[in-house]
This record gives sequence, structure tokens and C-alpha cells, in this order.
Amino acid sequence: MKNRKFRNLLILAVLLVTIYFLIPLLPIELPDFWTDRRVRLGLDLQGGMQIMMEVDYHELPDAERDDAVRSAVEIVRNRIDQFGVAEPSIQRVGRNRIMVQLPGLQEFDRARELIGRTALLEFKLLATSEQIDQTRERLDQYLQENIDDYPFLERFVLLEEDDPMRGILEDEEEDEFEEVAGDIFTRLTSSQGMPMMVSNQDLPYVQRLLESESFVENVPAGLMLALERENRLDPRADRELFVLLEKTELTGNMLENASVRIGDGTDLQSPNRPYVSLRFNREGSRIFEMITGQNIRRRLAIVLDGVVYTAPTIQDRIRGGEARITGNFTLDETQDLVIVLRAGNLPAPVNIIEERTVGPTLGADSVRSGLSAALFGLIIVMIFIVIYYRGPGIIANVALIVNMGIIMAALTILGAALTMPGIAGIILTIGMAVDANVLIFERIREELKSGKTVRSAVDAGFSRAIVTILDANITTLITAIVLYQFGTGPIRGFAVTLSLGILASMFTAIVMVKALFEAVITNKNRTELSI
Repeated sequence: MKNRKFRNLLILAVLLVTIYFLIPLLPIELPDFWTDRRVRLGLDLQGGMQIMMEVDYHELPDAERDDAVRSAVEIVRNRIDQFGVAEPSIQRVGRNRIMVQLPGLQEFDRARELIGRTALLEFKLLATSEQIDQTRERLDQYLQENIDDYPFLERFVLLEEDDPMRGILEDEEEDEFEEVAGDIFTRLTSSQGMPMMVSNQDLPYVQRLLESESFVENVPAGLMLALERENRLDPRADRELFVLLEKTELTGNMLENASVRIGDGTDLQSPNRPYVSLRFNREGSRIFEMITGQNIRRRLAIVLDGVVYTAPTIQDRIRGGEARITGNFTLDETQDLVIVLRAGNLPAPVNIIEERTVGPTLGADSVRSGLSAALFGLIIVMIFIVIYYRGPGIIANVALIVNMGIIMAALTILGAALTMPGIAGIILTIGMAVDANVLIFERIREELKSGKTVRSAVDAGFSRAIVTILDANITTLITAIVLYQFGTGPIRGFAVTLSLGILASMFTAIVMVKALFEAVITNKNRTELSI
């Protein structure tokens, strides 16, 4: 009697929890105290983005490689969590790969840039005017002597059509006519002194030069070149080319916090525009105060991943360890920059080796197809079992519907994503749930044929079938656990729904169907059972 009471309470509790998490799926208004959780759709159903990344750890010692990949996973996870993607999936694949799934995401370019950034934040002083002139002279001379190595600069080789020297040289040999302009670098970076500005037209040439190791090696020792970041509000605007001291005065490792601020109307640096506010730790504050105190009237560049974001002139010693990154930022750019700075530096370069996008239309089609297949299969099975087993078949159908409800409720509670392979797991579960009932019903038939009463036949049928049911389901459950442990992506989605379906089908077949049999059949003192 106590066992039956406990069983009935357990069934009631499971049904109440299932209903509680299933009702929000209906298009009805619910009171505030009701859960706001919903079944989460995977990338293939909702649309979004999948990125496969590879951590380039070849320059690291073997002992540090595994830690580098694990650190990269956590940093990418932190960035995406702050980016605001609902229920992302970030997991390590193999030795040095990371798979990122971002369901529902449509801002692909922004996410791609955010995830792959190395986030190396550096503060560097600008070179003096004498050092800048020296850099110009040396690079002009280098290009003049090695112009054949840079065929993309041929427009600077031939004399202009209106050059007065052209008429004089027309009768000379072709090799003599093709004279090299001696100030190619100066012309690329404007000849107006400082700052060195690169026009949008000449920007591709400068970028290719900066990618050339031979060219960069000719920058005077202790100096380096860096371009200003692109102005997203005006992409065709000129960009400054900076000559920086190679020495890094301060790095982002001493950064304590970064936040988005909006300048007010009196703010001369960022009037009514977003900017990034930085705060350093104690050591960083001390170094920053020393740098600003010793270099008043000099420009200090804030460099992120080799690109200069801003280079303000130091007006006075800055105490308190606070700085700002200003510029023509959009609010999204500022927020992304803060996310990268907060999440930390990637321990090794991370390269995107594969990406896949799924549109919401394809996702909607997949949802319809998957649900139609599941519903069609469910209806066919329910009709068959009623025809074949009659009254007990109706009980099996009730248990089957409850089984589906438990799976969906469990997916909601666990926050697991429903994917197309997951829907396949649910469809497979339908067959397994019916299989358990078939074993029980066939055992009951055998007991009835042997001459037992209805009550005895039902009790014997359940007690004998339960061992077979447990054996079949537990072995399948072990397989599903192995799939989840060693599988990735879609395989895990299949394993999750299959595992939940196995547990739900064992509960409904062993516990719920037995309770319904006792309530509907055996309590009526039946002498016959049509099965």
C-alpha cells in the first residue's frame, strides 16, 4: 500500500513539473511567477553561425600547449557571454581546435572579429620628429634601390606624362627613360611633414609594404610603423601612419577594468560620443603616472593588436591609473573593444579555419520538417498499437504522450538545445517506448493463455518483462552516454534526447503504465482482458 502511494505521488510530481515547463510553449499569457524558460533551438533549427578555430601553439613549449588551448576556450567563452548570444556552444575538438556555435546570431562579421582577436593592448610613445625624418629617408632610399622587389609600386616608377624631363629623355634608351622616383615612401605618406597621412587611394600600397618583412627590417632600430584604425563612420577617410618607439611602456596585463562611457557636451575628446574608459591596477597606475609625468607634450599611442586606436598628447601627469581610448567609434565597436579587453589576451594566435552560417529560413524549414516527421511517426504508432492491443493500447498511447512531454520539459530544465539530430533521437525514442509496452503486453498475453486470472497475468507480465526492458534500455543508455562524452555538435544533440527519451520511456512503461493498469483494469475485478 505504501509503495503504491509513493508511486502515485511520484507520478503526480512528474506530471506537474512536466506541465509547468510545457505550458510556456503555448501562445498564451502567463502570470509573472511562471517560468520564462523555453525549449532552446540549436543552430540547425534556429539559424546562426558555426565557427571552427585552430589554436596555433607551435611556438609554445609542449608543456604549455594544452593549457593554451584550455585558456583560449575560456577566453572565447567569456567574450561570447559578454557579446550577448543566447545559449552559445563552445567546446574543444581534438587537440587544438575549438568549435563555436552561435544560434540565432545574424551579426556574423562582428562576431568573427570579436572571437578571433588576440587583444594585445600596448601603450607606446611616438618617435621624435628627427626619428620620423630619419625613417622617411631610409625607407625612401630602400625603395629606390629595391623597387624591382615591389612591382605593385610601378606607378611610382615611370615619370609622369607632364614631367618636363620626359621630352628630353624620349630619345634615350628605354632603361634610361624609366627612372625611379626617389621619394616613394614620402609620396605614399604625403609630403606635408607631420603627421604622416595615407590617402584611401594609397592605403593598399602601404598595407602591402607593412606586410613585407624586408621592408619592415629597414625601419631604424628601436622604431616601428603602425597604421591608425579604420574610421568606421567614414571608411574612405585618410589614415595616419605612426612611427612608434618599439619599446612598450605599458601592456594590457596590468588592466584592471574597461568600460563604455559616453562623453558629455563639454568633453573635448569625445563630445557626446562613446569611448572606452580604462583603469589599471596598482602597479599599472604607478607606471602610467611615471610615463605621463616624464613625457609631457609627447604623444602616447594606444595600440591594440598592432593597430593604433588613438594617440593623444600628454598634457600633464595622470594620477589614479585611468586612461581612455577615444576615436570615431560606434557604440557597438566600443562595446566589442571593452569585451575583448575584459576577457583577456589569447595565449596563442587563433585562426578561423571553417565557418558555416545557417539562415533563419532554412532553420524554419528544418523545424517544420522535423516536427512533421515526429508527429506523423507518433500518429502512425499510436493507431497501430490501439488496433493491435485495443484497450491496453490506449493506456500505452497515454504513456507515450506523457513520454514526449517529459522529454521536452527535461530539455527546457537542462537548457539543452533541440537540434535536428535531437529530433531524430526523439523519433527513435517513440519506437523504444512502444517496444517496452509491447514486451509487457506480450508477456501478459502469454500469462492469460496459460490460464491465469487478469490480475495475476498483469502482475506476472510486468514482473517478467521489467528485466528485459531494463537490459535493453540500460545498454542503449550507456551507448548514448558514450556518444555524448566523445561526440561533438549534432552527435551530442542526438545523445541528449536519446538519453532523456530512454529514462522517460522506462519511467512511463514500468511505473506509469502499471499504475494505469491497476486503476483501469485490475481494480474492476475483470474476468477477461482483450489484449
